[in-house]
Amino acid sequence: MNITVLAGGLSTERDVSLISGLMCAKSLAKKGHNVFLLDVFMGTETNPDDAFAGDNNFDSFAASINSSEPDLEKIKKIRGTSPDGFFGKNVLEICKRSDVVFMGLHGANGEDGKIQAAFDLLGIKYTGSDYAASANAMSKSITRQILIPNGINMAQGTTYTKETFTDSQADKWDLFPCVVKPSCGGSSIGVLIVDNKNDFISACNECFTYDDEIIIEEFVKGREFSVGVLDGKALPVIEIIPDGLYDYSNKYSGKTKEVCPAQVDADKAAQMQDTAQRVFRALNLSVYARVDCLMRESDGKIFCLEANTLPGMTPTSLLPQEAAQTGINHEELCELIINKSIERFSTSK
Repeated sequence: MNITVLAGGLSTERDVSLISGLMCAKSLAKKGHNVFLLDVFMGTETNPDDAFAGDNNFDSFAASINSSEPDLEKIKKIRGTSPDGFFGKNVLEICKRSDVVFMGLHGANGEDGKIQAAFDLLGIKYTGSDYAASANAMSKSITRQILIPNGINMAQGTTYTKETFTDSQADKWDLFPCVVKPSCGGSSIGVLIVDNKNDFISACNECFTYDDEIIIEEFVKGREFSVGVLDGKALPVIEIIPDGLYDYSNKYSGKTKEVCPAQVDADKAAQMQDTAQRVFRALNLSVYARVDCLMRESDGKIFCLEANTLPGMTPTSLLPQEAAQTGINHEELCELIINKSIERFSTSK
């Protein structure tokens, strides 16, 4: 098949996406596909008619993730203007020539359903969930509105918007410590833990620099886990053990230990897997996703944190590690995602 792997983009998770895309492109090429790796924002000078005719263009992509967030303003200046707005030069034309587009994107304008919606209008097949499910899962506020009525445990919380936020509104929150985070953020960027009311308002204002809507949740002290879901079925549970706060730096600097399968009682593992599958169904997700959970230290209660519709796909990312425990290597995982995604389009007609 002719497969375009989309990566990069213009979200705070740009660097992570470049690595995911690079690894998936290499795996799909090893499976015998004609693969074109493409930065959705930067575009390419390659003639769309030649995209799948030449050698793989993998060498120009980044080989590592910086420990700090990417400088998006610098990226914008490097590209300059484009007649297709967010889409870089030749991106749409190359995607139209693909049998399917592998979505190696993370964060805004990639994981939030906007590109998926554009592709639906253009008749372009792509991997993962559709635009509506992607948008709902990307918004932590909407996720809470869907999951809590469906009986999924989530930490007590509330939503503030930049337009209506006031000091008096903030005074109503009295659960400390608490977590302040962007509604549509990823990779723990912009997440703050606040211990007292004095720091609460400044933390909210800082978080508003990342998103116009923020989520406030009670801080749940405990162990953090993640459960991949592949074709509706939960993979083995993985435990995340960071050296300090599980923030952007710790995630991608090698300071975080991951244990798969997680060393927990079988009934707790089964409970987390069941939660992940229920979240997958409630949000109407497709093909694959990853659901993050917390197990409270005091009583072992399981809380859902969020669902990721385009989880990291480097060989050391959480989902590929879980798949490996079931005998599915990275190449096979990418191939399975491609096949199941094409199947979704054939059955949705």
